[in-house]
Amino acid sequence: MCKGLATLPATCLKSAKDIKHKISFLLQKPEPHAADQKQIKGKTANAAAAAKRVPTAAEVQKWKESFSHVMSNETGRSIFTNFLKSEFSKENIDFWVACENYKKSPPSKCATRAKQVYQQYVEADAPNEVNLDAATREETRQNVEKACPCCFGEAQKMIYTLMEKDSYRRFLNSKLIKDLCQEQKTAAEEKKNCDCAENRQAVTDGA
Repeated sequence: MCKGLATLPATCLKSAKDIKHKISFLLQKPEPHAADQKQIKGKTANAAAAAKRVPTAAEVQKWKESFSHVMSNETGRSIFTNFLKSEFSKENIDFWVACENYKKSPPSKCATRAKQVYQQYVEADAPNEVNLDAATREETRQNVEKACPCCFGEAQKMIYTLMEKDSYRRFLNSKLIKDLCQEQKTAAEEKKNCDCAENRQAVTDGA
């Protein structure tokens, strides 16, 4: 085998490792609040796997198309969560996730869980209070007394809209996303160069 061809895989591997190292900070799994730990315990393995996986260019493109694509993708949510953390507004997505988890609570635990979510995020001066208007806050308080599956519906919708209209726009223009796009472009170029070099070497060896 040609010496040049033998060194190609190592060169490509080094480039891939460098790129993965540079964007690893984007994929750190956020720590959940204590009130949410039980609800996400069963999803820890999947979330960890998503947090370690480098998103594809197609995924990032989808995130740029709509906020719903970010929220429906576990890796996208992980990266967006870290962005919110940098803006000191991580409570918004934590509340949204808590609401999603609450909807899946068994009926026997709805009352307790509803109270926990309300005290953690909704009531005035809550540890992780989200930005709700007085009417929605009061409506949610009354709904919690009934502990129905949709008792956080309006509040969750309001926070989702807030993230979509405010944080999401800054997210798309953030250095975090720009760096990710640049690293993916570099990775694609490195792969193309490696493939071209291998093809040229294969032609040379076959001559």
